[in-house]
Amino acid sequence: MQSISIFEIFKIGIGPSSSHTLGPWNAARDFRSVIGTECDQIVVHLYGSLSKTGRGHATDVAIQLGLEGFENQLIDVDKIDTYLQMIATTKSISIDKQVVSFDPESDIIFQDATHELHPNTLIFQALKEGTVIKESIYLSIGGGFIEKPGQQVSQRKVKLPFPIENGKDILTYTDKYKSSISDIVIQNEKIQRTHEEIVRDLDEILDTMLACIYRGCTTDGILPGGLNVKRRARHLCLQLNGGKSYDTLNEWLETIRNGPRDHSIINRWISCFALAVNEENAAMGRVVTSPTNGAAGVIPAVIMYYFLFCDYKGRDTLINFMCTAGEIGSLFKKGATISAAVGGCQAEIGVSSAMAAAGLTEVLGGTPRQVLMAAEIAMEHHLGMTCDPIGGLVQIPCIERNAMGAVKAITAAHLALTGEPHDAKVDIDTVIKTMWDTAQEMNSKYKETSEGGLAFNLPVIMPEC
Repeated sequence: MQSISIFEIFKIGIGPSSSHTLGPWNAARDFRSVIGTECDQIVVHLYGSLSKTGRGHATDVAIQLGLEGFENQLIDVDKIDTYLQMIATTKSISIDKQVVSFDPESDIIFQDATHELHPNTLIFQALKEGTVIKESIYLSIGGGFIEKPGQQVSQRKVKLPFPIENGKDILTYTDKYKSSISDIVIQNEKIQRTHEEIVRDLDEILDTMLACIYRGCTTDGILPGGLNVKRRARHLCLQLNGGKSYDTLNEWLETIRNGPRDHSIINRWISCFALAVNEENAAMGRVVTSPTNGAAGVIPAVIMYYFLFCDYKGRDTLINFMCTAGEIGSLFKKGATISAAVGGCQAEIGVSSAMAAAGLTEVLGGTPRQVLMAAEIAMEHHLGMTCDPIGGLVQIPCIERNAMGAVKAITAAHLALTGEPHDAKVDIDTVIKTMWDTAQEMNSKYKETSEGGLAFNLPVIMPEC
Protein backbone atom coordinates (compact mmCIF):
# COMPACT_ATOMS: atom_id res chain seq x y z
CA MET A 1 0.00 0.00 0.00
CA GLN A 2 1.28 3.45 -0.92
CA SER A 3 2.76 5.32 2.04
CA ILE A 4 2.67 9.10 2.14
CA SER A 5 3.91 11.05 5.13
CA ILE A 6 2.22 14.27 6.20
CA PHE A 7 5.68 15.80 5.80
CA GLU A 8 5.42 15.06 2.09
CA ILE A 9 2.09 16.86 1.97
CA PHE A 10 3.40 19.81 3.99
CA LYS A 11 6.76 20.95 2.61
CA ILE A 12 8.53 24.25 3.13
CA GLY A 13 9.53 25.76 -0.18
CA ILE A 14 9.54 28.73 -2.52
CA GLY A 15 6.56 29.98 -4.55
CA PRO A 16 4.79 30.35 -6.82
CA SER A 17 3.89 26.74 -7.74
CA SER A 18 4.59 23.35 -6.23
CA SER A 19 4.21 21.41 -9.50
CA HIS A 20 5.82 24.09 -11.70
CA THR A 21 8.44 25.48 -9.30
CA LEU A 22 9.11 23.10 -6.40
CA GLY A 23 8.84 19.91 -8.48
CA PRO A 24 11.22 21.07 -11.24
CA TRP A 25 13.58 22.40 -8.55
CA ASN A 26 13.62 18.94 -6.91
CA ALA A 27 14.10 17.28 -10.29
CA ALA A 28 17.04 19.56 -11.10
CA ARG A 29 18.71 18.75 -7.79
CA ASP A 30 18.16 15.03 -8.37
CA PHE A 31 19.66 15.20 -11.86
CA ARG A 32 22.61 17.20 -10.57
CA SER A 33 23.33 14.38 -8.11
CA VAL A 34 23.54 11.65 -10.80
CA ILE A 35 25.29 13.20 -13.80
CA GLY A 36 28.84 12.91 -12.51
CA THR A 37 31.65 15.15 -13.76
CA GLU A 38 32.03 13.98 -17.36
CA CYS A 39 29.55 16.37 -19.01
CA ASP A 40 30.35 19.84 -20.32
CA GLN A 41 26.78 21.06 -20.98
CA ILE A 42 23.25 20.60 -19.62
CA VAL A 43 20.03 21.01 -21.61
CA VAL A 44 16.50 20.85 -20.19
CA HIS A 45 13.30 20.25 -22.19
CA LEU A 46 9.89 21.25 -20.78
CA TYR A 47 6.62 19.80 -22.05
CA GLY A 48 2.90 20.38 -21.66
CA SER A 49 1.75 22.64 -18.88
CA LEU A 50 5.34 23.22 -17.79
CA SER A 51 6.07 24.66 -21.21
CA LYS A 52 2.85 26.64 -21.62
CA THR A 53 2.90 28.35 -18.20
CA GLY A 54 6.45 27.66 -17.07
CA ARG A 55 7.74 31.21 -17.35
CA GLY A 56 4.84 32.56 -15.32
CA HIS A 57 5.34 29.84 -12.72
CA ALA A 58 9.12 30.43 -12.53
CA THR A 59 9.90 26.92 -13.77
CA ASP A 60 13.02 28.21 -15.52
CA VAL A 61 14.13 29.95 -12.33
CA ALA A 62 13.61 26.78 -10.27
CA ILE A 63 15.64 24.69 -12.71
CA GLN A 64 18.56 27.10 -12.58
CA LEU A 65 18.62 27.24 -8.79
CA GLY A 66 18.19 23.47 -8.48
CA LEU A 67 21.01 22.71 -10.90
CA GLU A 68 23.22 25.13 -8.99
CA GLY A 69 22.55 23.04 -5.88
CA PHE A 70 20.44 25.40 -3.79
CA GLU A 71 17.86 23.87 -1.45
CA ASN A 72 14.46 25.53 -1.70
CA GLN A 73 13.89 25.17 2.06
CA LEU A 74 17.09 26.99 2.93
CA ILE A 75 17.83 29.45 0.12
CA ASP A 76 17.90 33.15 1.04
CA VAL A 77 14.95 34.43 -0.97
CA ASP A 78 16.39 37.95 -0.96
CA LYS A 79 19.45 36.71 -2.91
CA ILE A 80 17.63 34.77 -5.64
CA ASP A 81 18.00 37.58 -8.18
CA THR A 82 21.73 37.74 -7.47
CA TYR A 83 22.13 34.00 -8.02
CA LEU A 84 20.18 34.15 -11.28
CA GLN A 85 22.25 37.06 -12.53
CA MET A 86 25.44 35.10 -11.85
CA ILE A 87 24.18 32.15 -13.91
CA ALA A 88 23.00 34.43 -16.73
CA THR A 89 26.32 36.28 -16.83
CA THR A 90 28.61 33.24 -16.73
CA LYS A 91 26.22 31.02 -18.76
CA SER A 92 27.30 28.15 -16.56
CA ILE A 93 26.69 26.27 -13.34
CA SER A 94 29.08 24.59 -10.97
CA ILE A 95 28.86 20.86 -10.19
CA ASP A 96 31.44 19.35 -7.85
CA LYS A 97 33.73 22.34 -8.51
CA GLN A 98 33.47 21.74 -12.25
CA VAL A 99 32.10 24.51 -14.46
CA VAL A 100 29.41 23.19 -16.83
CA SER A 101 28.00 25.20 -19.72
CA PHE A 102 24.37 26.16 -19.14
CA ASP A 103 22.75 29.15 -20.81
CA PRO A 104 19.19 29.59 -19.46
CA GLU A 105 18.15 31.42 -22.63
CA SER A 106 19.00 28.55 -24.98
CA ASP A 107 19.44 25.48 -22.79
CA ILE A 108 15.96 25.55 -21.23
CA ILE A 109 13.75 24.58 -24.16
CA PHE A 110 10.00 25.15 -23.96
CA GLN A 111 8.65 22.45 -26.25
CA ASP A 112 5.41 23.11 -28.12
CA ALA A 113 4.03 19.67 -27.27
CA THR A 114 2.56 17.63 -24.46
CA HIS A 115 4.54 14.54 -23.52
CA GLU A 116 2.65 11.26 -23.53
CA LEU A 117 3.80 10.41 -20.01
CA HIS A 118 2.36 13.38 -18.09
CA PRO A 119 1.21 17.01 -18.55
CA ASN A 120 4.20 18.11 -16.44
CA THR A 121 7.19 16.38 -18.02
CA LEU A 122 10.84 17.46 -17.89
CA ILE A 123 13.76 15.87 -19.71
CA PHE A 124 17.27 16.66 -18.47
CA GLN A 125 20.24 15.91 -20.70
CA ALA A 126 23.93 15.96 -19.90
CA LEU A 127 26.13 16.42 -22.98
CA LYS A 128 29.79 15.85 -23.74
CA GLU A 129 31.09 17.62 -26.85
CA GLY A 130 27.55 17.85 -28.19
CA THR A 131 26.61 14.21 -27.56
CA VAL A 132 24.04 13.22 -24.92
CA ILE A 133 25.73 10.98 -22.36
CA LYS A 134 23.03 11.02 -19.67
CA GLU A 135 19.28 11.62 -19.91
CA SER A 136 16.63 11.56 -17.19
CA ILE A 137 12.87 12.06 -17.49
CA TYR A 138 10.95 13.51 -14.57
CA LEU A 139 7.23 13.95 -14.01
CA SER A 140 6.15 16.75 -11.68
CA ILE A 141 2.95 15.23 -10.34
CA GLY A 142 1.80 17.96 -7.93
CA GLY A 143 2.64 19.18 -4.45
CA GLY A 144 6.37 19.14 -5.22
CA PHE A 145 6.28 15.36 -5.74
CA ILE A 146 8.34 14.06 -8.65
CA GLU A 147 8.52 10.69 -10.35
CA LYS A 148 10.73 9.03 -12.88
CA PRO A 149 8.92 6.68 -15.29
CA GLY A 150 8.63 3.40 -13.45
CA GLN A 151 10.27 4.78 -10.33
CA GLN A 152 8.73 7.04 -7.68
CA VAL A 153 11.40 9.40 -6.42
CA SER A 154 9.36 10.98 -3.63
CA GLN A 155 7.59 7.97 -2.10
CA ARG A 156 8.84 6.46 1.12
CA LYS A 157 8.77 2.67 1.40
CA VAL A 158 7.92 1.66 4.96
CA LYS A 159 5.51 -0.68 6.67
CA LEU A 160 2.99 1.27 8.71
CA PRO A 161 1.10 0.03 11.76
CA PHE A 162 -2.08 1.56 10.30
CA PRO A 163 -1.88 1.47 6.48
CA ILE A 164 -4.50 3.78 5.00
CA GLU A 165 -5.78 3.74 1.45
CA ASN A 166 -9.16 5.40 1.89
CA GLY A 167 -11.62 6.89 4.36
CA LYS A 168 -13.05 3.47 5.18
CA ASP A 169 -9.63 2.38 6.48
CA ILE A 170 -9.48 5.42 8.75
CA LEU A 171 -12.84 4.62 10.32
CA THR A 172 -11.86 0.97 10.79
CA TYR A 173 -8.93 2.02 12.98
CA THR A 174 -10.61 4.88 14.84
CA ASP A 175 -13.63 2.68 15.65
CA LYS A 176 -11.49 -0.24 16.79
CA TYR A 177 -9.17 1.79 19.00
CA LYS A 178 -11.60 4.57 19.99
CA SER A 179 -9.09 7.11 18.80
CA SER A 180 -8.98 10.32 16.81
CA ILE A 181 -7.66 10.50 13.27
CA SER A 182 -4.62 12.48 14.44
CA ASP A 183 -3.76 9.70 16.94
CA ILE A 184 -3.60 7.17 14.09
CA VAL A 185 -1.54 9.52 11.92
CA ILE A 186 0.98 10.16 14.68
CA GLN A 187 1.45 6.41 15.20
CA ASN A 188 2.20 6.03 11.49
CA GLU A 189 4.62 8.94 11.52
CA LYS A 190 6.50 7.40 14.46
CA ILE A 191 7.85 4.77 12.06
CA GLN A 192 10.31 7.38 10.79
CA ARG A 193 10.33 10.05 13.51
CA THR A 194 10.11 10.16 17.29
CA HIS A 195 7.14 11.96 18.80
CA GLU A 196 9.44 14.81 19.72
CA GLU A 197 10.69 15.06 16.13
CA ILE A 198 7.14 15.04 14.79
CA VAL A 199 6.19 17.93 17.06
CA ARG A 200 9.41 19.80 16.29
CA ASP A 201 9.00 19.47 12.53
CA LEU A 202 5.33 20.43 12.60
CA ASP A 203 6.19 23.39 14.80
CA GLU A 204 8.64 24.53 12.12
CA ILE A 205 5.95 24.22 9.46
CA LEU A 206 3.45 26.13 11.59
CA ASP A 207 6.00 28.84 12.32
CA THR A 208 6.73 29.13 8.59
CA MET A 209 3.03 29.54 7.86
CA LEU A 210 2.67 32.22 10.53
CA ALA A 211 5.76 34.10 9.36
CA CYS A 212 4.42 34.01 5.80
CA ILE A 213 1.07 35.47 6.88
CA TYR A 214 2.80 38.24 8.82
CA ARG A 215 5.08 39.12 5.89
CA GLY A 216 2.13 39.23 3.56
CA CYS A 217 0.13 41.41 5.95
CA THR A 218 2.98 43.88 6.34
CA THR A 219 4.27 44.10 2.77
CA ASP A 220 2.97 46.46 0.11
CA GLY A 221 3.67 46.79 -3.60
CA ILE A 222 3.10 45.21 -7.00
CA LEU A 223 3.46 41.47 -7.57
CA PRO A 224 6.08 40.42 -10.15
CA GLY A 225 5.26 38.87 -13.50
CA GLY A 226 3.79 41.66 -15.60
CA LEU A 227 0.11 41.65 -14.61
CA ASN A 228 0.74 44.57 -12.22
CA VAL A 229 -1.44 42.99 -9.54
CA LYS A 230 -1.42 45.08 -6.37
CA ARG A 231 -0.95 43.41 -3.03
CA ARG A 232 -4.11 43.80 -0.93
CA ALA A 233 -3.45 41.97 2.33
CA ARG A 234 -1.55 44.82 4.00
CA HIS A 235 -4.23 47.38 3.14
CA LEU A 236 -6.97 45.06 4.41
CA CYS A 237 -4.96 44.32 7.55
CA LEU A 238 -4.60 48.04 8.32
CA GLN A 239 -8.34 48.55 7.83
CA LEU A 240 -9.26 45.69 10.13
CA ASN A 241 -6.74 46.70 12.80
CA GLY A 242 -8.29 50.13 13.05
CA GLY A 243 -4.96 51.94 13.15
CA LYS A 244 -3.55 49.98 16.12
CA SER A 245 0.25 49.94 16.22
CA TYR A 246 2.52 46.95 16.64
CA ASP A 247 6.21 46.25 16.22
CA THR A 248 6.39 42.47 16.38
CA LEU A 249 4.43 39.46 15.19
CA ASN A 250 3.18 38.68 18.71
CA GLU A 251 2.01 42.27 19.22
CA TRP A 252 0.21 42.07 15.89
CA LEU A 253 -1.54 38.86 16.95
CA GLU A 254 -2.68 40.49 20.18
CA THR A 255 -4.18 43.46 18.34
CA ILE A 256 -6.26 41.02 16.31
CA ARG A 257 -7.29 38.87 19.26
CA ASN A 258 -8.35 41.93 21.26
CA GLY A 259 -10.14 43.60 18.37
CA PRO A 260 -13.75 43.34 17.16
CA ARG A 261 -15.00 39.79 16.67
CA ASP A 262 -18.29 40.12 14.83
CA HIS A 263 -18.95 37.81 11.88
CA SER A 264 -18.09 40.39 9.23
CA ILE A 265 -14.74 41.24 10.80
CA ILE A 266 -13.78 37.59 11.30
CA ASN A 267 -14.73 36.77 7.72
CA ARG A 268 -12.56 39.58 6.38
CA TRP A 269 -9.63 38.50 8.56
CA ILE A 270 -9.86 34.98 7.13
CA SER A 271 -9.68 36.44 3.63
CA CYS A 272 -6.80 38.70 4.66
CA PHE A 273 -4.73 35.78 5.98
CA ALA A 274 -5.29 33.73 2.81
CA LEU A 275 -4.49 36.66 0.52
CA ALA A 276 -1.32 37.38 2.51
CA VAL A 277 0.07 33.88 2.00
CA ASN A 278 -0.64 33.71 -1.69
CA GLU A 279 0.67 37.18 -2.39
CA GLU A 280 3.90 36.01 -0.78
CA ASN A 281 3.72 32.86 -2.88
CA ALA A 282 3.31 34.91 -6.08
CA ALA A 283 6.37 36.95 -5.10
CA MET A 284 8.52 33.78 -4.71
CA GLY A 285 8.36 34.00 -0.93
CA ARG A 286 8.73 31.06 1.41
CA VAL A 287 5.48 29.14 1.89
CA VAL A 288 4.30 25.66 2.90
CA THR A 289 2.74 23.38 0.29
CA SER A 290 -0.73 22.67 1.64
CA PRO A 291 -0.92 20.45 -0.37
CA THR A 292 0.40 22.74 -3.14
CA ASN A 293 1.87 26.23 -3.39
CA GLY A 294 -1.05 27.57 -5.38
CA ALA A 295 -3.35 26.51 -2.53
CA ALA A 296 -0.94 27.39 0.28
CA GLY A 297 -3.17 30.04 1.86
CA VAL A 298 -6.23 27.97 2.76
CA ILE A 299 -4.91 25.95 5.70
CA PRO A 300 -2.94 28.81 7.32
CA ALA A 301 -6.04 31.03 7.13
CA VAL A 302 -8.22 28.37 8.78
CA ILE A 303 -5.58 27.71 11.44
CA MET A 304 -5.55 31.44 12.22
CA TYR A 305 -9.35 31.37 12.47
CA TYR A 306 -9.10 28.63 15.09
CA PHE A 307 -6.13 30.22 16.87
CA LEU A 308 -7.58 33.73 17.13
CA PHE A 309 -11.36 33.41 17.05
CA CYS A 310 -12.26 30.00 18.52
CA ASP A 311 -11.74 28.28 21.85
CA TYR A 312 -8.04 27.65 21.25
CA LYS A 313 -6.77 24.87 23.51
CA GLY A 314 -3.02 25.03 23.00
CA ARG A 315 -0.23 24.11 20.59
CA ASP A 316 -1.02 20.39 20.75
CA THR A 317 -4.34 21.03 19.02
CA LEU A 318 -2.50 22.66 16.12
CA ILE A 319 -0.39 19.51 15.80
CA ASN A 320 -3.61 17.46 15.70
CA PHE A 321 -5.04 19.83 13.07
CA MET A 322 -2.00 19.34 10.84
CA CYS A 323 -1.92 15.56 11.25
CA THR A 324 -5.58 15.20 10.33
CA ALA A 325 -5.38 17.66 7.45
CA GLY A 326 -2.25 15.97 6.11
CA GLU A 327 -3.90 12.55 6.09
CA ILE A 328 -6.86 13.91 4.12
CA GLY A 329 -4.42 15.37 1.60
CA SER A 330 -2.74 11.99 1.22
CA LEU A 331 -6.13 10.34 0.55
CA PHE A 332 -6.70 12.67 -2.39
CA LYS A 333 -3.20 12.10 -3.70
CA LYS A 334 -3.66 8.32 -3.54
CA GLY A 335 -7.18 8.24 -4.93
CA ALA A 336 -7.13 11.17 -7.35
CA THR A 337 -4.57 13.95 -7.81
CA ILE A 338 -3.25 17.12 -6.19
CA SER A 339 -2.00 18.56 -9.48
CA ALA A 340 -3.98 21.26 -11.30
CA ALA A 341 -2.25 20.20 -14.54
CA VAL A 342 -3.99 16.85 -14.14
CA GLY A 343 -7.24 17.75 -12.43
CA GLY A 344 -7.83 21.49 -12.57
CA CYS A 345 -8.14 23.71 -9.51
CA GLN A 346 -10.40 21.23 -7.73
CA ALA A 347 -7.18 19.29 -7.18
CA GLU A 348 -5.52 22.20 -5.40
CA ILE A 349 -7.97 24.62 -3.77
CA GLY A 350 -10.57 21.86 -3.48
CA VAL A 351 -8.17 19.48 -1.75
CA SER A 352 -6.75 22.18 0.53
CA SER A 353 -10.28 23.19 1.54
CA ALA A 354 -11.13 19.56 2.37
CA MET A 355 -7.92 19.25 4.38
CA ALA A 356 -8.61 22.44 6.32
CA ALA A 357 -12.23 21.46 7.00
CA ALA A 358 -11.08 18.13 8.40
CA GLY A 359 -8.39 19.63 10.61
CA LEU A 360 -10.72 22.28 11.99
CA THR A 361 -13.48 19.77 12.69
CA GLU A 362 -11.16 17.60 14.76
CA VAL A 363 -9.83 20.43 16.93
CA LEU A 364 -13.35 21.73 17.48
CA GLY A 365 -14.29 18.38 18.97
CA GLY A 366 -15.69 16.51 15.98
CA THR A 367 -15.76 12.73 15.76
CA PRO A 368 -13.73 10.95 13.04
CA ARG A 369 -16.94 10.53 11.04
CA GLN A 370 -17.69 14.24 11.31
CA VAL A 371 -14.11 15.00 10.27
CA LEU A 372 -14.48 12.96 7.08
CA MET A 373 -17.92 14.44 6.53
CA ALA A 374 -16.44 17.95 6.67
CA ALA A 375 -13.75 17.03 4.15
CA GLU A 376 -16.38 15.58 1.83
CA ILE A 377 -18.59 18.67 2.06
CA ALA A 378 -15.68 20.99 1.27
CA MET A 379 -14.61 19.02 -1.80
CA GLU A 380 -18.15 18.44 -3.00
CA HIS A 381 -18.51 22.17 -3.55
CA HIS A 382 -15.24 22.49 -5.46
CA LEU A 383 -15.91 19.67 -7.93
CA GLY A 384 -15.23 20.73 -11.49
CA MET A 385 -13.26 23.87 -10.62
CA THR A 386 -10.95 24.69 -13.51
CA CYS A 387 -7.40 26.02 -13.46
CA ASP A 388 -7.12 28.98 -15.84
CA PRO A 389 -4.37 31.32 -14.59
CA ILE A 390 -4.22 34.58 -16.50
CA GLY A 391 -0.83 35.04 -18.10
CA GLY A 392 0.31 31.71 -16.65
CA LEU A 393 0.83 33.39 -13.28
CA VAL A 394 -0.35 32.09 -9.91
CA GLN A 395 -2.21 35.34 -9.26
CA ILE A 396 -5.59 35.68 -10.99
CA PRO A 397 -7.80 33.91 -9.97
CA CYS A 398 -5.53 31.87 -7.70
CA ILE A 399 -4.97 34.34 -4.86
CA GLU A 400 -8.64 35.07 -4.26
CA ARG A 401 -9.54 31.41 -4.60
CA ASN A 402 -7.53 30.70 -1.46
CA ALA A 403 -9.76 33.06 0.48
CA MET A 404 -12.86 31.37 -0.92
CA GLY A 405 -11.45 27.92 -0.13
CA ALA A 406 -10.79 28.92 3.48
CA VAL A 407 -14.30 30.24 3.99
CA LYS A 408 -15.79 27.09 2.45
CA ALA A 409 -13.64 24.94 4.75
CA ILE A 410 -14.93 26.70 7.86
CA THR A 411 -18.52 26.43 6.65
CA ALA A 412 -18.03 22.72 5.91
CA ALA A 413 -16.60 22.11 9.39
CA HIS A 414 -19.54 23.77 11.13
CA LEU A 415 -22.04 21.92 8.94
CA ALA A 416 -20.39 18.62 9.85
CA LEU A 417 -20.25 19.45 13.56
CA THR A 418 -23.99 20.07 13.63
CA GLY A 419 -24.80 17.18 11.30
CA GLU A 420 -25.20 13.44 11.58
CA PRO A 421 -22.71 11.54 9.40
CA HIS A 422 -24.98 8.50 9.20
CA ASP A 423 -27.53 10.65 7.36
CA ALA A 424 -25.03 11.86 4.75
CA LYS A 425 -25.65 10.57 1.23
CA VAL A 426 -22.05 11.08 0.00
CA ASP A 427 -18.92 9.88 1.79
CA ILE A 428 -15.29 10.93 1.43
CA ASP A 429 -14.32 7.95 -0.76
CA THR A 430 -17.15 8.67 -3.18
CA VAL A 431 -16.22 12.32 -3.53
CA ILE A 432 -12.55 11.43 -4.12
CA LYS A 433 -13.56 9.01 -6.89
CA THR A 434 -15.89 11.62 -8.34
CA MET A 435 -13.15 14.22 -8.31
CA TRP A 436 -10.84 11.84 -10.18
CA ASP A 437 -13.55 11.01 -12.73
CA THR A 438 -14.12 14.74 -13.24
CA ALA A 439 -10.39 15.34 -13.62
CA GLN A 440 -10.08 12.72 -16.33
CA GLU A 441 -13.02 14.11 -18.29
CA MET A 442 -12.02 17.78 -17.94
CA ASN A 443 -10.81 19.46 -21.12
CA SER A 444 -7.05 20.00 -21.12
CA LYS A 445 -7.43 23.74 -21.68
CA TYR A 446 -8.76 23.99 -18.11
CA LYS A 447 -5.75 22.21 -16.63
CA GLU A 448 -3.17 24.92 -15.93
CA THR A 449 -2.42 25.65 -19.57
CA SER A 450 -3.81 29.23 -19.72
CA GLU A 451 -5.64 28.20 -22.89
CA GLY A 452 -9.19 28.42 -21.54
CA GLY A 453 -11.49 30.18 -19.11
CA LEU A 454 -10.35 33.50 -17.70
CA ALA A 455 -6.93 33.18 -19.30
CA PHE A 456 -8.57 32.91 -22.73
CA ASN A 457 -11.26 35.56 -22.27
CA LEU A 458 -8.95 38.07 -20.60
CA PRO A 459 -5.74 37.69 -22.60
CA VAL A 460 -2.85 39.88 -21.58
CA ILE A 461 0.30 40.97 -23.35
CA MET A 462 3.13 40.00 -21.04
CA PRO A 463 6.34 42.01 -21.10
CA GLU A 464 9.55 40.38 -22.16
CA CYS A 465 11.42 39.06 -19.14
